[in-house]
Amino acid sequence: MRAGQIQYSFYTFQTCFRRSLCYSKPVSNKSRLGVLGSGKGSNFVAIANAITTGKIPAEVALVLSDVESAGILSHARARKIPAKFISPGKFRTKLDEDAERAYVGALRKARVDLIVLAGFMRVLKGEFLRAFEGRIVNIHPSLLPSFPGLEAWKQALDHGVKETGCTVHFVDAGVDAGAIIGQQTVPVLNGDTPETLHQRIHAAEHELYPKCVAAIARGEISIVGRRVIWKKN
Repeated sequence: MRAGQIQYSFYTFQTCFRRSLCYSKPVSNKSRLGVLGSGKGSNFVAIANAITTGKIPAEVALVLSDVESAGILSHARARKIPAKFISPGKFRTKLDEDAERAYVGALRKARVDLIVLAGFMRVLKGEFLRAFEGRIVNIHPSLLPSFPGLEAWKQALDHGVKETGCTVHFVDAGVDAGAIIGQQTVPVLNGDTPETLHQRIHAAEHELYPKCVAAIARGEISIVGRRVIWKKN
């Protein structure tokens, strides 16, 4: 391993260098996931189902939402997983400082190893990113770096691309700008509407996200610069 690299076990998160994630050998304990979502929670359900069937060596320790009526909270409670609404505070698109501290405190108390964003509609900033640097992943409904931001499926359709898809990536201070972990393509059909295209992208997300979370939990990925390398079995 070269100088300028950082190594994490997604169970112990031991830092050895500075810039890149290296392959890590997991220990016997399961990785503890903290899931954040604002909506129905379909990606959370896909991940929870993959955990139940043994495809992901992890457990969901906590589910948090900025929307009190969010479906993701109901799905978590139905599975007897701790779930909590925390008010986002005064801003529309991000957490205010008090909310940020509350989220960080709840996740630390739950001893989470990896934070999984599943439709969480708040930009994460400052203290949150510093508290969990390199340990936050998100899924975005386009083939990044194309079409970051909101309504990416509509952006793709309006732009006239022939295929789009979804991307799982690490979260940093940029908008949908972190290192790409995995992608899955979805063809754009001649008769597509924003709704039909979005529906097929959702189906691809439910396949891709569990695979990527499983690879992280098993210590099967590394990062060199901005490139995420999957370990070959």
